[in-house]
Amino acid sequence: MTERDQQPVDPALLRGLTQRRLSRRDVFKYAGAGAGALSLSSILAACSSGGTSSSSGTQAIDWNAKPNGIVHFANWPLYIDKEKNAQGQIVHPSLEQFTKDTNIKVDYREVIQANESYFGQIQPQLAAGDSIGEDIIVITNGQILTRLMQLKYLVPLPKDKRPNFDQYGGPAIKNPAYDPGNQYTMAWQSGITGIAWDPAQVAQLRPSNPTITSINDLWDPAFKGKVGMFGDTADLPNTGLLAIGVKPEESTPDDWQKAADHLTAQKPLVRQYYEQNYINALSNGDTAVTMGWSGDIFQTNLGNPTQLKFTVPPEGALIWTDNMCIPIGVQNPVDAIMMMDYVYKPEIQAMIEDYNNYICPVPAAQAIIADPKGINDPTVANSPLVFPTASMVKNLHTYRVLTDAETTQWNDIFQPVYQS
Repeated sequence: MTERDQQPVDPALLRGLTQRRLSRRDVFKYAGAGAGALSLSSILAACSSGGTSSSSGTQAIDWNAKPNGIVHFANWPLYIDKEKNAQGQIVHPSLEQFTKDTNIKVDYREVIQANESYFGQIQPQLAAGDSIGEDIIVITNGQILTRLMQLKYLVPLPKDKRPNFDQYGGPAIKNPAYDPGNQYTMAWQSGITGIAWDPAQVAQLRPSNPTITSINDLWDPAFKGKVGMFGDTADLPNTGLLAIGVKPEESTPDDWQKAADHLTAQKPLVRQYYEQNYINALSNGDTAVTMGWSGDIFQTNLGNPTQLKFTVPPEGALIWTDNMCIPIGVQNPVDAIMMMDYVYKPEIQAMIEDYNNYICPVPAAQAIIADPKGINDPTVANSPLVFPTASMVKNLHTYRVLTDAETTQWNDIFQPVYQS
């Protein structure tokens, strides 16, 4: 058994889809823009002191070579389709189909528990230009991914070797602000930070306008004591920027202070600055309207007679993305890019998406999931939380990408909003 085989799995991630989603998102917020000083600061310090070797980012790769027949794929737990085969073994149909079609075996490992801790494990090898034993890794957009790119720890992807991505990838995951031109990344799955609300409570508290249609509804005095906001330095600040009409990707320090002032003025209306427990507060009536994550609302509504709502307001909402990347020192680069592009086949992505229920990076998978002769899962296929409408996608923004110096300033401005 190798060291990688011995990686522990967080029990919270094994309790089912809803808990997995919450745990994934709770981990993500510490990797996003303005991540706190817990572990990210020490990691960034280690990066700056360790430097990079002369081989970083200069690996010569023949992308036209024959594949080696194996790809090592590191991902988060419970993040790909699975079922039991005739022998009672847990298998991944999409990966089995890839092997059948390409003769490339997939060594799939659920070893990523958090962006920071995983980066801490692999950083010494990357700094030396050595292989980390993985050909594909999945990292969330945020400070860790930005750092990987800045330090040239990721291999630039060959643009002529991803025809499925080019043909079937949706507009929401192409040319992201954190990786212009998708030079280093291809999306695995995404999610939205928008507004979640309870129709019954909203109608009771504001009968003249019983629908949530604007981000400004989070500032409506009609909902005093019934507003939920996130207590973090990723979603809360970027939502504040949207509320003052500023695109997070293009924001300046002056914009940050204005957004913080706007959020501070909202505080008398806020019941609590939540973390994972925001969904419980909305479900049990503690809040009527709250910042929320699309996947949570989808999962909560499954089998729930009291249907919650999720809105992407015209002022905009935030999209986060878990990204497939190829680390330097890669041993099987051709196999890796073939695998990354393969999951963009609509029929393959349909297998993955019907299990994951996140935002699908391949819009064409929707028809396959809906097909009565195919997967036949209209609940997933018809959900705008899995397949956002064109108007929703138009209003999605990525998180502000921060330099190390900006991270400190960002934290100083926004942390007092929810900590005081």
